[in-house]
Amino acid sequence: MSNVLIVAEHGAGAIRKATLHALAAGQEIARRTGGQVHAALLGKGLGPLAADLAAYGVEVHVADAPVLERPLAEAFAPVLADLAKAIGATHVGAAATAFGKDVLPRVAARLEAGMATEVLGFGGDGANVTFRRPMWAGNVLAEVEIATAVKVFTVRTTEFAPAQRAAAPGAVHAVAVSIDPAALRTRHAGFREVKSERPELTEARVVVAGGRGTKGDFAPIEALADALGAAVGASRAAVDAGWVPNDWQVGQTGKVVAPELYVAAGISGAIQHLAGMKGSKVIVAVNKDPDAPIFQFADYGLVADLFQALPALTAKVKAEK
Repeated sequence: MSNVLIVAEHGAGAIRKATLHALAAGQEIARRTGGQVHAALLGKGLGPLAADLAAYGVEVHVADAPVLERPLAEAFAPVLADLAKAIGATHVGAAATAFGKDVLPRVAARLEAGMATEVLGFGGDGANVTFRRPMWAGNVLAEVEIATAVKVFTVRTTEFAPAQRAAAPGAVHAVAVSIDPAALRTRHAGFREVKSERPELTEARVVVAGGRGTKGDFAPIEALADALGAAVGASRAAVDAGWVPNDWQVGQTGKVVAPELYVAAGISGAIQHLAGMKGSKVIVAVNKDPDAPIFQFADYGLVADLFQALPALTAKVKAEK
């Protein structure tokens, strides 16, 4: 029997959608190993969130303390490592978000565990679970076997359907926290939230993205996105040029998305960008260059000037509403 511990992520008074995808990955491991899924919820004032998380049929362990109010990896890691030992977890996982990438390596170090990142799926038989993860910007898929007793991993949320609520909720357990805030070498200096009426990039059903071909003018991109109720994305070239904020970046060094519809306008289709969006259900490419690599991956391609094509498409979308 092999227990799986999934580290939950929350914000704005709700469990983040990425956590549900990570729970689904944990449930798959549990089915393979005959174990049970547990979830760790850390923070301050977590009562309602604990009940919500337990509704997915997992055992929820709540560490509620002022020192955990902000997600500092230095404070979270020892609590999670101790919890993993207490419940006999052989697998500890989280979503491959900024939060998961920050906290899980520290947990792995404390548990002297091997770690696989950006996991796309699982293989192996029985308790010998292996991890499939991308290499070389997704051009190679490696199947990794972790030899340590405890295995730590982060999962790419686009590859797992979200967990579903269970018929019977799991139990909620309190976790004792004995961290001295004065002993921490890091402090939370502040948080500047990016507020937008558009959906969050990693959770949007539709994404409209622009690249170097916009020449810095994202007005057509944003107009189409607003007409479709979509999030706005960008290539690294557009971000590096300072045209758009870096939280719009999609790609290997940005965010990984897999919406139902991805519109790539003025994006050539470099390997690094494709690594962040090629899991999209439908890809539409608009580019003046008929030889742009993006057309090899697009379901629909339009060889046209985006400054002519996108306003026409936006008008059509608005007319259909």
